[in-house]
Amino acid sequence: MLDSALPIGSFAHSYGLETLVQKGEIRTGADLHRYLAGMLRQSWAVSDAMVIKAAYGKPEKPGRQELPASAEFAESLEYACRVERLVHLQRLGIETREGIEKTGRRLLKLAPALWPELPLEDLRQAVSERRSLGTHPLVYGWICLKLGVPLDRAAEGYLYMCAQTCVNAALRLMAMGQQEAQRILSRTLPSIAEAWQEARGMDPEEAYGAMPLAEMAMIRHERLYSRLFMS
Repeated sequence: MLDSALPIGSFAHSYGLETLVQKGEIRTGADLHRYLAGMLRQSWAVSDAMVIKAAYGKPEKPGRQELPASAEFAESLEYACRVERLVHLQRLGIETREGIEKTGRRLLKLAPALWPELPLEDLRQAVSERRSLGTHPLVYGWICLKLGVPLDRAAEGYLYMCAQTCVNAALRLMAMGQQEAQRILSRTLPSIAEAWQEARGMDPEEAYGAMPLAEMAMIRHERLYSRLFMS
């Protein structure tokens, strides 16, 4: 699921980066690296990754009654859907909201071809009934849960995917070669682990985003004169 070539449409989205490049806010590899570090700590780890964490179940509380496995999954999904909606409504850019829904639903549609035996009917039904918005972090998190991927690996994998998508978009927007792009992504790896370690103790229902410049770029993207990306 971390392969940038996975056919879910991620390549078509810059999530506001195109606006920042056109407006001159991001000009160099160093600018891009700082942007990635900020997005990891103040957006992706404390918002999208909280949806993934919610998919793995509610925080344990003293005296909580143990439930059968099927009931645990149902409760986890309802909780994740609630956190998903909370996080998604915080996204101000219409293109960004639509992009994250589209990539998530494409991943859900692709899943049976990749994992034929994986039971995902519960999530498909939740999306069909609009209890879930089918966003990328929830679909990704739910699949990771059903595959038995540990939470830390799933969350850090998603953060890597966000950084990779951003760097791939920068390759088409900036005067940057493949080698520099890979160096920037490599230098970002420690920030991925650090961002998740800082955020992993959060209650998912406390998810937030604190990158106003990036949010404004996402909003303004639809009004750019020329665009390579859908968001």
